[in-house]
Amino acid sequence: MPWKNQGGGPWGSGPKGPWGSGPQPVGPRPPDLEDLLRRGQDRLQQIMPGGYFSGIGITLIVLLIAAFWLLSGFFRVQSEELGVVLRFGKHVRTVQPGLNYHLPYPIETVLLPKALRVNTISIGMTLIDDPARRGRSIRDVPEESLMLTGDENIVDVDFTVLWRIKPDGVGDFLFNIQNPEGTVKAVAESSMREVIGRSQIQPILTGARNVTEQGVQELIQKTLDTYGAGIQISQVQMQKVDPPAQVIDAFRDVQAARANLEQLQNEAQTYANQVVPQARGRSAQILQAAEGYKEQAVAEAKGQSARFLKVYEEYKKAPDVTRERIYLETMERVLGGSEKLIYDGGQSGQGVVPYLPLNELTAKRPPTTGQPSSGGSR
Repeated sequence: MPWKNQGGGPWGSGPKGPWGSGPQPVGPRPPDLEDLLRRGQDRLQQIMPGGYFSGIGITLIVLLIAAFWLLSGFFRVQSEELGVVLRFGKHVRTVQPGLNYHLPYPIETVLLPKALRVNTISIGMTLIDDPARRGRSIRDVPEESLMLTGDENIVDVDFTVLWRIKPDGVGDFLFNIQNPEGTVKAVAESSMREVIGRSQIQPILTGARNVTEQGVQELIQKTLDTYGAGIQISQVQMQKVDPPAQVIDAFRDVQAARANLEQLQNEAQTYANQVVPQARGRSAQILQAAEGYKEQAVAEAKGQSARFLKVYEEYKKAPDVTRERIYLETMERVLGGSEKLIYDGGQSGQGVVPYLPLNELTAKRPPTTGQPSSGGSR
């Protein structure tokens, strides 16, 4: 026999149960739902004296339903979203973040894609949960990252693509492509393989990253525009560019040798830049000195020739006088700076008196460098 608290149970113990320890009401009792419904019905009957199905009642019900239906058209667009309003399934307008309104369903509906958020897609690597490190770690995906270069070398490329929806292309994004992330990833991987396939491995590993990233970004954008995807590629970032793990040590040795080669070439070029200007300066100096000597010798020769011609003209006019003048000028030049001693030999044949102090009669000349001064002549 079932036991009901309202009836007191088989022992007649009232709401406390057979042992007098039933639940005790604490505080005010909650309102009875049936009582609330009964009171609401009474108030509606007072408002609609003719009952629910009278003319006034039906009108009020229709007005309430219409009001709720019209109010259902309000919607809020979040900060990262754009509202795409569809009228009977056709895109009619795009609204900005904030509180907006559209005609209620089924006339108009709204889609809220996150068009203002920048999305990231990683290619060649993936993030996995790592329980040992209590976080996430990066795992390589070789089937995506291994690519063939133009000089038939294999390179391991990991990169990320930053993309967003074009502000004026939300409709194309929603209706022209079915899987946006998959489409962007496939196009990005294909574009990277095409650019890598046209390039040499050495520039890719050293200084051509910016050129490669720019080329890949332009190719991805061009392909997505032909699809009408409504997607804008913000940036392509190459995270890792290495040879395969099996040959990475050999590639590092080659890079070190290339670095040493460039260093030696730079040192040789520096030495050449120092030596060549010095040699050119010395060469120019020698040429200028030779040119000066040439001009000096030519000028002296021309002067001597002119002087000789002048003397010759005078000689033809008066040969005897000119001959004597030339003789005197020549003797003046020869004997002008030498020591002279004039004596008469006489009949005896004895030259100079032996006790004559000839060194005091002649003028003393200053001693030349490295030679002692002479005492006198006999």
